[in-house]
Amino acid sequence: MRTLSRPGRQLPLLLIVFLIGSLGTSCALLNPSHERTNGIPYGKRGDQTLMMDVIRPKHTNGLGVLFLVSGGWKSRGPGGFYTWPFAPILRRGYTMFYVYHVSQPKATVMEIAEDMHRAVRFVRHHAGEYGIDPQRLGVTGGSAGGHLGLLLATRGGPGPADSPDPVDRESSSVQAVAIFYPVTDLLNLGSSTENLGDGGPPKSFKKAFGPQSTNLPVWKVIGRETSPIYYVTTNLPPTLIYHSDGDTLVPLEQSERFQGVARSQGCTVDVVVHHGGGHGWLTMPFDVPEFGDWFDRYLRTR
Repeated sequence: MRTLSRPGRQLPLLLIVFLIGSLGTSCALLNPSHERTNGIPYGKRGDQTLMMDVIRPKHTNGLGVLFLVSGGWKSRGPGGFYTWPFAPILRRGYTMFYVYHVSQPKATVMEIAEDMHRAVRFVRHHAGEYGIDPQRLGVTGGSAGGHLGLLLATRGGPGPADSPDPVDRESSSVQAVAIFYPVTDLLNLGSSTENLGDGGPPKSFKKAFGPQSTNLPVWKVIGRETSPIYYVTTNLPPTLIYHSDGDTLVPLEQSERFQGVARSQGCTVDVVVHHGGGHGWLTMPFDVPEFGDWFDRYLRTR
């Protein structure tokens, strides 16, 4: 009878060993070996220092991806975002740059966009120090971060050659984009819950576009300047967008219309529709490996 009881005694031990092994595997998957440096200054906005975090995996592939930390055009401070959501990208060897900005309304969306250009220029200028190829940079983000990413994709380019700051002379172009649910046309908000139907800015974000945003003639200029859809050219980098068909804040039509304009110019823009959910969904981390595939396809092969 005692011999029959041995399997019962061993089962908890085997279960514990299995759980420990699974936990170790999960930790390795969610937290791949890396070195993280928080709070690297990349510029100034008024009296505030603009900062980014650099996450460098143990085994790098010589390529970089900037993550624009922005929601509602509000950001965090250095060290303010976890590493694990982008573990699938880090495991592939990409060095990641978590870029923070001054939140609206202290900084306008236009100023924030300028600072994202500065961030790309900074990374490109210091590429040798980070061990990455300055000619192959990707960008990612969600919502406002996605919008800012598309502004880089559509409006990035060489800085002024006569700038006294060598960083500002660099290009702010990116070579691949993978983002979540961006607004692409601020002049045509469509069925968005932010649309008052008066042709003006998103109702909850008037202050984000400065004190003149409610002046409709001025808004027409501001809205166009900050809408990626009006700046699509044949040079648009390959772009992947994930968007929910249940998003009422930034309706799916924003991404679909952008795709239509881009494809009419022969550009590569894929829109993957998430069914259900809203402005974000619980399983978003499971979509990040597809972002990694996209960067592999369009950054590794350049």
